[in-house]
Parts: sequence; C-alpha cells; structure tokens
Amino acid sequence: MPGDSSDVSGDGGDSDDGDGGDPDDGDGGIRPAHVDLGGRVLACWPSPGHHHAAVTFYDPHTGFLLTGDTVYPGRLYIQDWPAFVRTIDRLIGFCDTHPVTHVLGCHIEMSRQPGVDYPIFTTYQPDEPPLQMTVGQLRQIRRAIDEVGGRPGRHVFPDFVLCLDED
Repeated sequence: MPGDSSDVSGDGGDSDDGDGGDPDDGDGGIRPAHVDLGGRVLACWPSPGHHHAAVTFYDPHTGFLLTGDTVYPGRLYIQDWPAFVRTIDRLIGFCDTHPVTHVLGCHIEMSRQPGVDYPIFTTYQPDEPPLQMTVGQLRQIRRAIDEVGGRPGRHVFPDFVLCLDED
C-alpha cells in the first residue's frame, strides 16, 4: 500500500542471492538502492534500454513509478533493444507486486489524438494528454514490443511511439 516502504525490491522479498542479481540478467530480482530524502525513502534501480545509465524511482508513499525517459507518452528512443525489453518486463513485474498509482516519465510528446505525436522541437503543445500513464499503458508497451520484435524504425501506437535505430 502507498506509504509502506518495507519491500520495494520488485522480487516480492523472496530473493536469496544477497545482491539481487546483475542488472542485465533478466531475472527481475534487482535489489534497489534507497534514496532517503529526509525521512521519505525512494527506491531506485537501473532501467537501461533508452540509455545505459537510465534509472527508475519508486515512491511508496504516493505509488509513483518515476521512469524518466524510459516510459512516457511520446517517442521512446531505444538504444539497446534487449535491455529495454528486460526493463519493461521488470517494471511490469514490479507493478504486479507493488501499488503503483501512476507511471510518470519526464515529458510529453503525444497529442490527445491516438498515434499522433508533436513534431520534434515543438514548444507549444496545447492538445497534449496528461503526463501520468497507467500500469495498463505499461502493458501496452510490452505488447508493442512483441509486435515490433526488435525491427528498426518508427513504430506508432496510440499512446507512444517506439523508435528503434539500426545498429
């Protein structure tokens, strides 16, 4: 429940390996770092894919999953496809075992019209949707991953665009 910071590891507390695993091993049992903001503790763990240094924060008090540039209503630029897939799977696994009220990225690039994003460098976006996304939309990203299958290109979906460069 929001406000309970007892287990924010994403593994249900059942991991017995001590270190929580390698961030790229795909097991989902990564032990987070804890960031104490003066009595309010956030969990933080690696979430590569968009960028190798990407991280995700979870605030158990609000239930906010803060995903940075990894997940938001816009163009999701993917540098490392396998890492991105593992990150999305971990985020979904985390959401399955923790109360997540909103998935919050860093910015918005989509309009309220499904599948239509604002042009790059647009500074006035009067018809943008809210920043907060749902766990259901996170699952839509996972379904889109299956549909795209790692093919390079710009793949448009109603709430986001997967942008995968060629190697």
